[in-house]
Amino acid sequence: MKIINLNGRDLTLEDICNVAFNNYEVCLTDEAKENVNKSRIIVDDIVDKDKIVYGITTGFGKFSNVNITGEQCKTLQKNLILSHSCGTGEKFPKEIVRVIMLLRANALSKGYSGIRLNTLQTLIDMLNKKVHPLIPEKGSLGASGDLAPLSHMVLPMLGEGEAEFNGIIMTGKEAMEKAGIPIVELVAKEGLALINGTQVMTAVGSIALCEAIKLLKISDIAASLTMEALRGIKDAFDPRVQAVRPHRGQINTAKNIRDLTENSTFVTRQGELRTQDAYTLRCVPQVHGASKDAINYIRERVETEINSVTDNPIVFENGDVISGGNFHGQPMALSFDFLGIAVAELANISERRLERLINYQLNDLPPFLVKKGGLNSGFMITQYAAASLVSENKILAHPASVDSIPSSANQEDHVSMGTIAARKSLSIVKNTRRVLATELMAACQAIDFREGLKLGKGTHEAYKTIRDKISFIEEDKIMYRELDKCEELLKSGKILIDVEKKSKLEI
Repeated sequence: MKIINLNGRDLTLEDICNVAFNNYEVCLTDEAKENVNKSRIIVDDIVDKDKIVYGITTGFGKFSNVNITGEQCKTLQKNLILSHSCGTGEKFPKEIVRVIMLLRANALSKGYSGIRLNTLQTLIDMLNKKVHPLIPEKGSLGASGDLAPLSHMVLPMLGEGEAEFNGIIMTGKEAMEKAGIPIVELVAKEGLALINGTQVMTAVGSIALCEAIKLLKISDIAASLTMEALRGIKDAFDPRVQAVRPHRGQINTAKNIRDLTENSTFVTRQGELRTQDAYTLRCVPQVHGASKDAINYIRERVETEINSVTDNPIVFENGDVISGGNFHGQPMALSFDFLGIAVAELANISERRLERLINYQLNDLPPFLVKKGGLNSGFMITQYAAASLVSENKILAHPASVDSIPSSANQEDHVSMGTIAARKSLSIVKNTRRVLATELMAACQAIDFREGLKLGKGTHEAYKTIRDKISFIEEDKIMYRELDKCEELLKSGKILIDVEKKSKLEI
């Protein structure tokens, strides 16, 4: 079993994917344990001396002016979790739950939160032993952290709520017992330390980002196959064109297209068949490249956030306890809105390329890529379905971060809606993957109508991988099953693995 060491400083997007999908385990470094213990000593001293410090010896939000005695601290922390567990909607899949737990543990491992080491270890034990709390998707405003969903994460630690263990949903208490993990009694500051942070929005957005990075490369593969199917002009991808407008994403996209189509006899030169292509072919570097630049920016923001302290108040080594605003999700809200927009554009241009493949008025191929048109509809309605997803993406891409609504009696009077932004971006990613799968399948169908030509070194690998699972559509069949198989090649990463054996793709 591979293990990731947590110290709050160097967690990566690859680590997140490995914990989510490959069940990597995690453990605290000795340095992290020492920092956690130091922070806890400061909190214990505050309680022992009855100092008035927000979140430790006071209520929360608008109740910050209500003092809490040392004897009441345990009740305060438990009540915080119980009252804040008011989420609703579908439950997050276990992969996202695992990332939520990972990110919260990593933030706490930095030693600025005042949690006890054994309480943090309980959360880590749950992750490693696969006790996955049931966490509803909805209920967070994305400021004061993801309070409601993170409270649902904490419930099984207290022997409350529900969890999934060994594939079975049961009470939190039963799941903890079966996993052999003792439940905890929270003490001063611990409830707040566990729920005041941006880990839910960041977990959802991180998974969306991981998938988006794959889709960037798949988009270049799809565009290359479509360009070959339509006998596209390769001059537009000349490196000199990119050099005079040197955006990194544009340069890398053009290079990918050149590499993927290297040695292809499908592609043409200016003036051979036509003088120029439509924008959906000619402007692939500019459109895909802009999305790549956006997603590279977002990745930087995410990898900063996953190694940050986002709770409140923050306990510093010198004993200062400062109530600030690091829980506010605005940096992630803007990033995940941007992510949704960037990925939606990949679907937009893909669907237009799909239209050029199936519309006989725009090419020299059989209408809707089928031999006996009329008797068969071929790929006609695949474009309808793709267009539907693209239109849905346009609605989902409306930014959540431009909204705000006051809460906690106007004490918390500006919120980020970052968790909504993250959830929307993940929906856009899923829709876009299906659109790209449709384009890939249609491009392979179109290629099979042309004879005596040779595919490029990278596109040939993509074509082979698809044809290993999906045959040429001779006559109408149940299309969703074929599209499902193609989409699975994207989701599993197999098409990327096969293509990158020949053509290393850059983003």
